[in-house]
Amino acid sequence: MSLDALLADLLDQERRLVFRRFDNDTAIALGLAIVEEARRRALAVTVNVTRSGQQIFHMALPGTTADNDHWVARKTAVVMRFGHSSYYMGRKAVQKGIPFHEAYLVDPLAYAAHGGCFPVTVAGTGLVGTVTVSGLPQEEDHALVVAVMERFLADQPDG
Repeated sequence: MSLDALLADLLDQERRLVFRRFDNDTAIALGLAIVEEARRRALAVTVNVTRSGQQIFHMALPGTTADNDHWVARKTAVVMRFGHSSYYMGRKAVQKGIPFHEAYLVDPLAYAAHGGCFPVTVAGTGLVGTVTVSGLPQEEDHALVVAVMERFLADQPDG
């Protein structure tokens, strides 16, 4: 897939994966759904879900380290600042041919534009939080989040 096509696909994911409501119980259920899928696949990942700047769910599966927590924080900072997935922002910088930290004048110790953090958007409200996975190659972190969010949203009683 070309970079242009990938960027378009990533934006389409953000457009499609929107919640009708997102409270603490929803955040916990989403985090548990990702953990369940990660365990099913025997993946060593850290899963984090935030809402309104508060960490609601955090779980580090066996095989992860404290370093994954730092990746979670840096990926989350990207999504909360730019409103797009961390994978999209990283690939957008690649498209520009400029390292992310130079393109957006951000501290590399605070921001990581690597796949795995996705915006939690509520219809009619906008960005309210993030869902993050760390521990796999960036495209796999991103794909895990998206796959579980797609199933999770499809299973919601209110659409």
